[in-house]
Amino acid sequence: MAEPTSTGEGMPAAAPTALAAPRRRSSSWRQFKAILRKDIVMELRTFEMLTSMGLYTLLTLVIYQIALSQSGSAFDVREIAAGLLWLAFVFTSMLGLNRSLVHEKDQGCLEALLLSPVDRPVIFFAKAVGNLIFLLIVQVITIPLFFVMFLSSRPIGGAWWMIPVALLVGSIGIAGVGTLLATISVNTRGRDFILAVLFVPVMFPLLLAAVGATSAAILGNPDPMAFWRDIGLAAGYDAIMLLAAFGLYEFVVGA
Repeated sequence: MAEPTSTGEGMPAAAPTALAAPRRRSSSWRQFKAILRKDIVMELRTFEMLTSMGLYTLLTLVIYQIALSQSGSAFDVREIAAGLLWLAFVFTSMLGLNRSLVHEKDQGCLEALLLSPVDRPVIFFAKAVGNLIFLLIVQVITIPLFFVMFLSSRPIGGAWWMIPVALLVGSIGIAGVGTLLATISVNTRGRDFILAVLFVPVMFPLLLAAVGATSAAILGNPDPMAFWRDIGLAAGYDAIMLLAAFGLYEFVVGA
């Protein structure tokens, strides 16, 4: 029987192949952390994206306050609170998503990433996680303001923890799919318009489920399973669309 071939150190030749997969995973993880750290550090130096997103959300809440100022005491704002909240987050997220990719492209960072030996899915996940972090920071600031301005005199019907769960599940889909759509639109002339045209129709199923779950949390739906059905629909959308974005990002970013 033939002896297995060995290297000069006595290690079998198949050993490097066996070690290649863990080494590749470790390299991808380092690349992910490096890109994510770079995005966070750049934002912390300028606060450009967080400031613009925060001010946009604040202005939206002020417009809500003005529009509802003549509604009267009989009107229960809780019935539309979930829709108002997610409407503000949708337009704020579009602003942040567009600025994150435009900033990268204008400074040549995106081209540098494409020229470097970095897996394209790693770029996608790092950008998506960065956008998710920024969106969650804006939500943490917005939620208390929203409750003070609109819900301070009316009790929440559901458990308080249901609202963060609904926001987190919805934000994951917005950040992930939004990163893909922003990458598609960043190379077009009317990128702001193109992103909005692509974003709203694609996000409609997620927003429908997220608004339903948030509304169930605020109003206290008598059907206890209504909240979890909407959360399940939103989580299923997240899983399917993130897998699709993962598979398509390599072709989209290189186009």
